[in-house]
Amino acid sequence: MWCAACDWNVDPGGPEPSWSRLDRLRRELARRHGERLLREVTAGGPPRGRRDAASIAAYGIALAVHAVTAALVVGGVLLVVGGWGSVPPVAVGVFLLALAWTLRPRLGGLPDDVPVLYRKDAPRLYALIDEVAEAAGTRGVDAVVVGTEVNAGVTTYGLRRRRVLTLGLGLWEPATGQERVALLGHELGHYAHGDVRHGVVVGGALRSLAAWHYLVEPVLHPSPLEAVLNVLYIVPRAVILGTHMLLEHLTLRAAQRGEYLADALSARVGSTEAAVGVLDLCLVASAAESFLLRERNARQVVRAGRTAAPAEPAARVWTRLAEYVASIPESEYERQRRVAALRGHSVDTTHPPTHLRRIHLLTATPSPATITPSAAVHEEITRELAPARESLAQALLRGSL
Repeated sequence: MWCAACDWNVDPGGPEPSWSRLDRLRRELARRHGERLLREVTAGGPPRGRRDAASIAAYGIALAVHAVTAALVVGGVLLVVGGWGSVPPVAVGVFLLALAWTLRPRLGGLPDDVPVLYRKDAPRLYALIDEVAEAAGTRGVDAVVVGTEVNAGVTTYGLRRRRVLTLGLGLWEPATGQERVALLGHELGHYAHGDVRHGVVVGGALRSLAAWHYLVEPVLHPSPLEAVLNVLYIVPRAVILGTHMLLEHLTLRAAQRGEYLADALSARVGSTEAAVGVLDLCLVASAAESFLLRERNARQVVRAGRTAAPAEPAARVWTRLAEYVASIPESEYERQRRVAALRGHSVDTTHPPTHLRRIHLLTATPSPATITPSAAVHEEITRELAPARESLAQALLRGSL
């Protein structure tokens, strides 16, 4: 219960718990840049991507981070080769090489614990992805990973930087047909406009800095030796954290701009109404996650033999999820929008606040859908996803995901 007139009890859960120092910085930067960037992208027509001085500086810092990793490799090789036959230099060289391996840029790969679909597995889904990609001025993807998350995303993997789209059934299933098109438009929009955080150079540097910070993080309740190391790591830890924060600061604005650009493309291919609908689904993501948790717990009680086992297939959980989300009243969506404005809610710490993204879409000229698949197309895509829906539902209800 809450009051729409005075906002009484609009946020009964209170503010979200505190995050790490880096996450708090990201949230603060998101709030600080949010309204300013919103005014910028809504002034003078649709937003356009651009490479600014901050992005160039970020590339420079990222290359410096990778240079440190390369220096560790060179130093390790020289110590091992030059000190062969002497234990101390070889030991130090092996240590440096092991450290460099830990900090190396990750090229990524495909998961082996969830379904991965290729063109031969889902030709109709890939045809829709290609159609949306063509409208976005880019190409499609090389693989589709299907998971249970209330989310979706794109990235690259391997030396050849192949493209992969991750579809979380927790978001895909409750979405309408046009909202699914808008969702694809948003994700493929990241390829069309570029995203420095997903690249090997900047993205790899951010991951390397995170690994550095993990290695020098102070130990709680340390032993005497660990207490000494905690003191010795104070300066390196400050340098690493400062570099990480600077790189976050330089890239966050471009990342947020990329989200606005992707939202604009989402509206263009799926319609403004559908793009706004996807953002509203993100606002109730926690409710969808809670529903899936309750379903899993209920099935585990069934497996314990406390009640009769259901006869329906496991994949029915996705239908129930869609029905549950559809039953959420508009008043709850409105409450979540107000909570988002109060807390600065975003999908994650790199996204602009969701309520600002929604304002951006609603204040722009309404866009009709340019891609409108028929009901038969959506049914065919559902049939192609059926094996993944069933296997993921079984894993979810078993508690193995």
